[in-house]
Amino acid sequence: MQRMSMVIGIAPEHIEEYKKVHSAVWPEVLARLSQSNITNYSIFLRQPENLMFSYWEYVGDDFEADNASIAADPVTQEWWKVCGPMQRPLESRDAGEWWASMEEVFHLD
Repeated sequence: MQRMSMVIGIAPEHIEEYKKVHSAVWPEVLARLSQSNITNYSIFLRQPENLMFSYWEYVGDDFEADNASIAADPVTQEWWKVCGPMQRPLESRDAGEWWASMEEVFHLD
């Protein structure tokens, strides 16, 4: 199992809508994540900075392939069209990233 986390900004005027859509994530999106070996997925919000932190555990053995399957999924693409305009990617993110990857510096088992 690999713990993974990312961070992104959110436009303050979209916070309530973002919370609303995430209170009822489309079942097909959830199924795709599960099929791609993503478990224990959470998103946290930090205000007033308007930052969102995501955390999940990857239980597969080929994250690049599983991540590509998520990205190729038509329902997930539609979900991203809903959520993406609300988000504000960090300027410091790596090339090709939307959410910026984070380095794990501590873990207590």
